[in-house]
Amino acid sequence: MSSWIFGYGSLVWRPDLPYSEARWGWIEGWERRFWQGSPDHRGQPDDPGRVLTLIQRRNARCWGRVYQIDPAQEEAVMKKLNHREKAGYDLIDVAVETKAGIVLAKTYVGNATNPHFLGPAPLRDMLSQIRRCHGPSGSNKDYVLELAKALREVETPSEEPELFVLATALGAT
Repeated sequence: MSSWIFGYGSLVWRPDLPYSEARWGWIEGWERRFWQGSPDHRGQPDDPGRVLTLIQRRNARCWGRVYQIDPAQEEAVMKKLNHREKAGYDLIDVAVETKAGIVLAKTYVGNATNPHFLGPAPLRDMLSQIRRCHGPSGSNKDYVLELAKALREVETPSEEPELFVLATALGAT
């Protein structure tokens, strides 16, 4: 039986993994927030970028992409993803709603107790950090702008104020 991976950040626009099927979908009761530090991909250890995690919130909905992984490739894919998401993320199970039905998938969440969790910050501080930070995977600014661009393709609801406010401000600079 195939397994599924739900991506809500860079996996949406840059999956960089072999998959047999990809679908747009959403999870209920979670919202994406730029509250996780990235000392290894979108920033440096002494100046971490600001990347996404999921925060539980009643009546929230988080859109993303769910990828079906061939069982023969699952071990290699999970090894790669575990390395990619190593800076404070835990693997959890989620139910992803898609137009073709519900898919049980795994996703990565940086909880508030991990050492790279940054938590909320004023918009001006987040913008300054995102504009400044750059790591081996590219600029923090591109991370935000590419995700916003990809999510606009599926007409995501305006329940994404943090993402689209940041993207609008970053696009104007």
